[in-house]
Order: sequence, then structure tokens, then C-alpha cells
Amino acid sequence: MDEKQTKRNLINYPLGTVGRDMIYALFTNFLLLFIMYTRNLTNAQLGAVTAIMVAARIFDAFNDPIMGNIIERTRSRYGKYKPWLLIGVIGTCVVVSAMFNTSLDGWNFIIFFGIMYFLYSITYTMNDISYWGMIPALSSDGEMRDKFTARTTLFAGIGNVLASVAIPVLTTGAYALGGSATSAYGRIALIICIITPIFICFTLFGVKENRDDMKTQAPPVSFKKIWNTITGNDQLLWMCLVFLLQETGNGIVLTGLGSNYIYFEFGYEGGLYSTFTTIGMMATAVLMIFYPAISKKFHRNKLVLYMGIIGTIGYVIQITVGLLMEATMTKFWIFTIGFMLANFGQYGLYLIMMISIINTVEYNEWKNGTRDEAIITSMRPFLTKLASAVSVLIASLSYMVFKVTDFTNQISSFENQAERGVITSEERSSLIAQVIANVTDTQRVGLLIFMTVVPCLMMIVCCALYRKFYILDEEKYDTICKELNK
Repeated sequence: MDEKQTKRNLINYPLGTVGRDMIYALFTNFLLLFIMYTRNLTNAQLGAVTAIMVAARIFDAFNDPIMGNIIERTRSRYGKYKPWLLIGVIGTCVVVSAMFNTSLDGWNFIIFFGIMYFLYSITYTMNDISYWGMIPALSSDGEMRDKFTARTTLFAGIGNVLASVAIPVLTTGAYALGGSATSAYGRIALIICIITPIFICFTLFGVKENRDDMKTQAPPVSFKKIWNTITGNDQLLWMCLVFLLQETGNGIVLTGLGSNYIYFEFGYEGGLYSTFTTIGMMATAVLMIFYPAISKKFHRNKLVLYMGIIGTIGYVIQITVGLLMEATMTKFWIFTIGFMLANFGQYGLYLIMMISIINTVEYNEWKNGTRDEAIITSMRPFLTKLASAVSVLIASLSYMVFKVTDFTNQISSFENQAERGVITSEERSSLIAQVIANVTDTQRVGLLIFMTVVPCLMMIVCCALYRKFYILDEEKYDTICKELNK
């Protein structure tokens, strides 16, 4: 591929993910909050919601390698990736718009939620697998692949941050669109679902990938092929375990645990959680920009150690101030800085794990004679979704143990009264503040432990396993690529 097209790809490919990650942030990080703060849930209904989310994400996870296999055998004039990018993004936008703009309640809502969640699992997988599966077809050069990965995660981070900052501010507290969380979530969903297809057009029309493998006969869809590809690659297997641990720990705070802790500890204002996430993501933005330069100076094995240390320091700061300080703004700022350090370490590990999984493509070709790009790269979203299922399960468990819905049900009742005009926005805010005042210290500390201690322990185990069992360091990978070129 010529240098001019590679430069175009470095711009247009990353741009395509901005809207996708806004939708992903909305659906993954805020869906449970949307339900808890706009619906009155019994324990049975919360359990049903949790079961649906876990089951759908596990289904979604196992669907990823199958989708990867389907993409591998796709033969069209537009390549094997772009048709699924388009179908997936349109379907996802329709499903997400419907999910956040329904007036159903009670068990009718739970049934509707289950149908929509499984549909989302199918449509988003079409888009996600085809998008990330394209990276190995853009370049096989290790340094260039680092650039694509780092830049794409930067733009993914931009989409995620935009959503993570805007959604709390515009749905919670004084600045909620339409005067309540109920109307606000619906409007935001529609806006994001209009933006997303616009961004994916950069990838559809501006990116040119290597299509040499399109000249070969399409391989049959085979569960045996998927299984053999995964189990026949020992480095991929280790990375599956390591990445699953890292992503589970990293995702816990974003399941709603972080926002619920902030609201219960410092007040029901979306601006507080937006500030928390914005500052928390600032350091990761720097990391995304400079990762290619950092990776040239430090080997991945050392980087894993350094990121683990930084992340651990961040978690220790959060635990310490969370237990020892009164709920003041000073505590909020120190707690947020701790989150920034923890997130910096976790995101550094995420970048390293992503590249490490992608590099097993060449290892697979060297060892087994086939690249199987789409199947191998499908493991990243597969593991991300599997990890998110475990994260939701952990979060929901904490909600049940510490009776969080006793408070969110009251808040959702006031949100819906404000939506119907029964009470004013000012009355709603005053009544919600009274609810928050009744949260006990035991409940706050319980949420704190779930969002700090659990992910910290997972991260430490993840770092130890990576350093011990992953052998594809920079030198080994370069050697394999040279042998394949010969």
C-alpha cells in the first residue's frame, strides 16, 4: 500500500470509531443507570435485568468469533469488512433509539428490554468485529500497527469521553434535558444515533485495506475452525485470560458503581460525575497520543510493570481518602486524581493487551500456516463483552447487598413526576437531596470497596500472568515477521 493511502487510512480509519464508541458508552455504561433512575424496580425485576444483561453479553461474546468467521468468508466488491460495518451501524442505531425512547414500565418493560438487548448484541457485533478486524489488513508492520492501534484507541477514547462527560450532565440534576432523566436519555440517544453513521462514513469511503486474501476461495463457516484457531494458539489463549481479567476490573467502575458512589457521597449532580470521568480520562488521552513513542523506548514487558504500579497507586489513593476523609470537595478532588492514576494504568494495560492480541495473528501464521485475522481479532470484543457481563454481575451484586434500589426507586419516582409535570425541577432536586441524605456510611463504603479493591486485585494478577507467560516481545515478533517474509 502506498504512503499516501496509508496517511489517509491513519486519518479516516480512527475517525470512524468516534460515533461507535459514543453509542457503546451510552449502552454499556449508562443503560443500567437509565433503568435504575427512570424505572421503579423490584428485586425480582433488578435480578431479571441483570440476568438479561449477563446472558446477552455472554451470547454476544460467543457470537463474536462466529461473526469473525462469517466476515472471513465474505466476498464482495466492497471487501469483506465494509458491508458489515454499514449493516451493523444502521441496525444498532435503530435498536438504541428504541431502547431509550419507550414509555413501557414494569414487566412489560423488562420483556421489551430483553428483546432490544439481544438485538443490540447482534447488530453491534456486526459493526464491531468488522471494524477492529480491519487493522491487520491495513498494515503488517509492527510500528505502523502500533500507530493504527494507538490512534484508533485515541479517537475511540474521544467518543467515549464525549459521551461520558455529556450524558451525566444532561441527564442528572439541574441541567437534565427536558427537566428530567426520563426525557433526557431519550433525546441524547437520538442525537448520538444521528452522529454515529456520519462518522462511520469516514471509514467506509476513506479507507482502503489490503484485499489480497479476497482472491482465495472463501473458507466455510466452521465452529471447528474457530475452536482450532483459538486453542491452537497458546499465546492467544494466555492473552484471552489476561485481557479478560484486565477488562473486568477496568469496567467495574463504569457499570454505574462509580456514578452511584459519587451521587451518594457528594450529591446528585451529573456535573460531578462528568468532572470525575473527564479528569480520569485526561491522563489516558496523553497516553493514547504518545504511546507509539513510549513503546519505542520501553519494551511491553516493562510497560506492563510500570502501568500496574501506577494503577495500584491510584487505587490506594481512592481507598485511603474514601475511608478516612469527610465528604468535602477536597476529598472529591483527591479521589478523582486517584481515579486518574488508576485509569492511566488500566488504559496503558488495555493498549498493550490489544496490540499483544493482534500480534498473535503473525504467530498463528508462523505456527499453523494460516492468519485467521478476523477470528483472532474477534477475541478482543469477545473478551470485552464477556468481561462486561462479569462487571455487571459484580455491580448488580453490590446493589442488592447494599440495597441501592431502595434509594434509586425513590429518585426515579421523582424523576417521572417531574417528567409528567406533577412537580417542578426545583422540587425534584430538593426531594432527591433528602433521599441521598439517608444513605448510610456502610452502604457508601461497600460501593467504594467494590469499585476499588476488586479491580485493583484483578489488575495485579493480570500483570503477573502477562509477564510470566506472554513470549511475543518485540524481538520475537520481529523475528517471526522476517521468517514469514522470507
